[in-house]
Amino acid sequence: MSYRSQPEESERMPKGIPYIISNEAAERFSFYGMKAALAIFLANYLGVLGGKSMNEADATAYVSFFNSAVYLTPLLGALIADIFLGKYRTIITLSVVYCLGHLCLAFMGVGGSVQVWLLSGLGLIALGAGGIKPCVSSHVGDQFGIKNQHLLTKIFNIFYLSINFGAVISNLAIPFILKWYGPHIAFGLPGVLMVIATITFWMGRNNFIHIPAHGSSFLKELSSREGLTAIGKLIPLFLFVAVFWCLFDQTASSLVFQAEKMDLHIFGIEVLPSQIQAANPFLILVLIPLFTWVIYPAVNRFIPLTPLRKVGAGLFIMAISFAIISLAQEAIDRGETPSVWWQLLAYVIFTSAEILISIVCLEFAYTQAPRKMKSFVMAIFLVSVTVGNLITGVINIYIQIPEITLKENQPHSGFDGKKGTSDDLIKVDKKIQSPVTAILEESYATIQHIHTTSKSLPTTISGNKAFSSILDSWGNPLRYTQISSTKARLSSDGPDQQSKTQWDLGIIIEVKKDEKDERGTWLEKEKRKQNLIANTSSVKKSHDPFEITYYAGGQTSLEGAAYFWFFTKLMLVTAVVFIPFSLFYKPKSYLQE
Repeated sequence: MSYRSQPEESERMPKGIPYIISNEAAERFSFYGMKAALAIFLANYLGVLGGKSMNEADATAYVSFFNSAVYLTPLLGALIADIFLGKYRTIITLSVVYCLGHLCLAFMGVGGSVQVWLLSGLGLIALGAGGIKPCVSSHVGDQFGIKNQHLLTKIFNIFYLSINFGAVISNLAIPFILKWYGPHIAFGLPGVLMVIATITFWMGRNNFIHIPAHGSSFLKELSSREGLTAIGKLIPLFLFVAVFWCLFDQTASSLVFQAEKMDLHIFGIEVLPSQIQAANPFLILVLIPLFTWVIYPAVNRFIPLTPLRKVGAGLFIMAISFAIISLAQEAIDRGETPSVWWQLLAYVIFTSAEILISIVCLEFAYTQAPRKMKSFVMAIFLVSVTVGNLITGVINIYIQIPEITLKENQPHSGFDGKKGTSDDLIKVDKKIQSPVTAILEESYATIQHIHTTSKSLPTTISGNKAFSSILDSWGNPLRYTQISSTKARLSSDGPDQQSKTQWDLGIIIEVKKDEKDERGTWLEKEKRKQNLIANTSSVKKSHDPFEITYYAGGQTSLEGAAYFWFFTKLMLVTAVVFIPFSLFYKPKSYLQE
């Protein structure tokens, strides 16, 4: 069957747009729902299904690398669309791959290796979700011709609204489903929505403008002076935008872990840490009309708002938002429990930055791409997200201090590499016996006493004062760090006498969780089924308010507020350097005829 391959000469909205918009809403529910649950799943649920649960830095790196893959595969999808299949057939084919990815995630823990199911599911989703990205957005632009091109800005805003309409619902629903009904349903439901999205898109096939694949002519235009010039001009712009994504996409990882340490009551209702992500798509729905019909026209009266000026303003605004995140983390580091409204304020600010950067670049990239390279240039823009998430992932891997792997009841030769000497380590019943174990336990008793009298953990300053006179086996004072209102770390620099190395020996002190927090949840039921927690009726309760975990290395060199301030400074430097770039950039637009 042949389809229309040229836009109609009409000033109206193209007929295929409703199918694309409804498809995008369902597909985004699918993707953002899965992504909203991913970090918490990796940290708290993976171990119950048979894998190994991750710490915060590992989970942040894992989510970042997954995002990197999602936004790298658009290059493959664009090449398939522009050279071989065309956009419509590429979207339909890769959507089926996308559905299979969700199926794999839903079957984690049912049989076989949970790690294989996890990697297969995320790999297929990365291929499917990423592969269709440049095709869908450029497919929107293909529906317009010369007479109705004035509607492009409006439709790209509506397109972005549809993305966030699906995202706001899934960001609220899926974390709740994960907590109470478990990962099989939490990952399975987005798969059902992806099936609906695929069917909806197929139903619109006769209403779309199908721009055919360009075959070798695409490669000819790509290698032409015009094509290379267009890409060469856009790549530096996308590298600046990559730093924005480096910060922004931490909403699904490090900001979720920060929210776990905050007061999560909003208007008297307690929410889940991963549900805070819903603020971003909700604010998009509110702020896009405000920017489009109020802010842009008002500012344009005084300063012409070119796309690059919008992007530059967005970069500075993003730095401000992470400064607020950093200040909130400073309060957490002091042992306070700040309101989640601090994070919501940051969400308002960096959502404004997203509107100024992401939406503007989406339209700008389309207009700056030569006609036969639309999908490919959109893919290059999406690779900026890959680069940003790679930066985040690499940083979170780099800051992790190696851990000394100890097997139960098997002595480790220690720092000197000789067995039978004083610095040997041995793990017995999850407790690490070392030259400083007795000193750490004596000091822990002091922390218990302080908590009993003050009902709180010592602050970092008061704790270090209290332990400054207590020396470890190598003559160095113990170090104390308050991580949050419920968590602290007491450590020795170890036999190498250097802080923040794999030879650090210490304990993590954490206030025991209230049993009511998990009672009746899927996680609690599964733990009882696997005898990972005992029946409270048959166990004598301990009066110790803390749980302690022994460690040898395995911490992070950049943590707390210092972590967020690092990214704030990186964003600010990027925004300043962007100014001269924007002054020299000369745009040139191309539209379908």
